Amino acid sequence: MSKGIVFVTGNAKKLEEVIAILGKNFPKEVTSRKIDLPEYQGEIEEICRDKCRAAAEIVKGPVVVEDTSLCFNAMNGLPGPYIKWFLEKLGVEKLPTMLAGWEDKSAQAVCTFAYCNGDPNGDVKIFQGRTDGFIVAPRGTREFGWDACFQPVGYDKTYAELPKEIKNQISHRSKALSVLKDYFFNNPTQ
Repeated sequence: MSKGIVFVTGNAKKLEEVIAILGKNFPKEVTSRKIDLPEYQGEIEEICRDKCRAAAEIVKGPVVVEDTSLCFNAMNGLPGPYIKWFLEKLGVEKLPTMLAGWEDKSAQAVCTFAYCNGDPNGDVKIFQGRTDGFIVAPRGTREFGWDACFQPVGYDKTYAELPKEIKNQISHRSKALSVLKDYFFNNPTQ
């Protein structure tokens, strides 16, 4: 196994999910570190690049950061990368009321990982996954962000109601991690 990567998160559930999705044969050891990074503004990719560079400056080694967005199609992609603040202020119970004035309840869950080999001025690789779905009245556990109100297309259950194994196969995070995994298997010296 080559040099490890620090996944910047203080969320134990997110770390557990990422390690489960990456699987046992992932060629890097993944550890985590909680770092309070600035809350950048902009488009999803810009935010991830800025977060990754800031994390690399602190860690002084290879880092991966993640940013999750929930994009309401009726609102042209908002709240997008700002979902954390909407969820914090409204809670998962009130999040669907944001779409009360629109017939279109469709949304896209977007997960973006950014990787930097440790040089904050170097290249930042972006890995993104998207899952289409709908915003619904919350159902299921309330232990993981907005999972209780996001129902992926083709399923009659929300992320929160799906077994972890199923969610980990279809989620925006698993799609982004699949691209990340491919990158590391195809670039073993990274």
